[in-house]
Amino acid sequence: MTFVVTDNCIKCKFTDCVEVCPVDAFHEGPNFLAIDPDECIDCTLCEPECPINAIYPEDDVPAGQEGFTALNKELAKAWPVITVRKDALPDAKEWENKPDKLKLLER
Repeated sequence: MTFVVTDNCIKCKFTDCVEVCPVDAFHEGPNFLAIDPDECIDCTLCEPECPINAIYPEDDVPAGQEGFTALNKELAKAWPVITVRKDALPDAKEWENKPDKLKLLER
């Protein structure tokens, strides 16, 4: 099983999770993070580090967000690895917990 970054990360991109990942499974895009399912070892360390609850075990992805599993896999192949915490996006707090942000994802 892998962990999946979901909709709430879009336009927020808090990176608290990347520092605790022992296998460098996180990849960074312009306004979203993705987890490479081929690298993720299901260690559970990242999930509690996410301040906006955007990371879920693959089997517990919220209803309607199941497509993020395939999206994480796709984007992780295209984006560079991130291993160091960075500041969140400047207007992250404004976007936190807003629904249906997939259309705002920048590739």
